Amino acid sequence: MAIITSPQNPRIKRAVRLRTSRGRRQQQRMILDGTREIQRAYRAGIALAEVYVCAELCQADAQALIGQLSREGVELIEVTEPVFRKLAYGERDEGLVALAPLPAVDLERLAPPPQALIAVLERVEKPGNVGAVLRSADAAGVQALILADGTTDLYHPNTIRASLGAVFSVPVAAAPAQQVRTWLNQQGFTILATRVEAACCYTQMDYDGRVAVVLGNEAQGLSDFWKGTDVTPIGLPMCGVVDSLNLSVAAAVVFFEAWRQRNARQQGPDGSRD
Repeated sequence: MAIITSPQNPRIKRAVRLRTSRGRRQQQRMILDGTREIQRAYRAGIALAEVYVCAELCQADAQALIGQLSREGVELIEVTEPVFRKLAYGERDEGLVALAPLPAVDLERLAPPPQALIAVLERVEKPGNVGAVLRSADAAGVQALILADGTTDLYHPNTIRASLGAVFSVPVAAAPAQQVRTWLNQQGFTILATRVEAACCYTQMDYDGRVAVVLGNEAQGLSDFWKGTDVTPIGLPMCGVVDSLNLSVAAAVVFFEAWRQRNARQQGPDGSRD
C-alpha cells in the first residue's frame, strides 16, 4: 500500500471536504467511517473508490475486510495515526475510512413490489434522525425510504452512522414533495400521514397492499401539503404531558404495526403459513 504521512496531503484534504454537503455535491462522492458501515456498503454493491487504512488501529474484523478488499482490487492507502485522526469522524478509531461515488437517488429508480410498505420523510433536518428511521425501516421490512423536500442528504456521514449502514440495504430516493405525492398516487399507494391531531389511531388502519407512511420533521411535523382526499391522517395515542414522540420512535411504532398485521395474515389460526 502507498503511505501518506502528512495531513496536508492533497488527497487527504479532498477527502476531508466530503464531510460537508458542498464537498459531496462537488465531488459526487461520500465518505464512510467504520468497518461495519464500509462492509455493508460494499456488500450492497457500492464501488469503493479508495480506502484509507491506519494499521495500528485495525482490529481483527477490519483486517479481514482489508484482506478481502485487497484481493478484489480496491485501492488501499496506508496513513499514519495523525492523518487518520484528521480523516475520521468523531471518536471512530477503527482504522478504516472509505470513499465511494454517491449513489443515484432519483425516484424513478424505485420498483416497489405489490405489497410495498415505504416511508416518506418531509423536510427532515437532522441526518441522525434520517439514519435512525432507516435503521427501524430495515428492521421492520420497509421496502424504501423517500426524502420529500429534504433539507439534509441521504449520504451525510451522520445518516450513514446512525443507520448502522442500513442506508445501503433499504432503497432510498429524494425528490420534491409534489413529485413524491404524484408518484405515490400513480403507483397506487394508500397514503397515511402521521399527525398529532389525527382522530384515527395507527392501529385502526389496514396496512395491506401498497402503503406509504408519511412523517414530518422534528419541529413542525407534517405540512398542510399532506392533506387531501387521497391522504388519511393517523395518530399515536399520547398518555402523558408530551404531545409527540421522536421521529424515529414514531416511525418504528407504525412500521412494526404494519409488520405485525402483514405477518399475521401470512399465518393461519394454528400458526401455519398461508
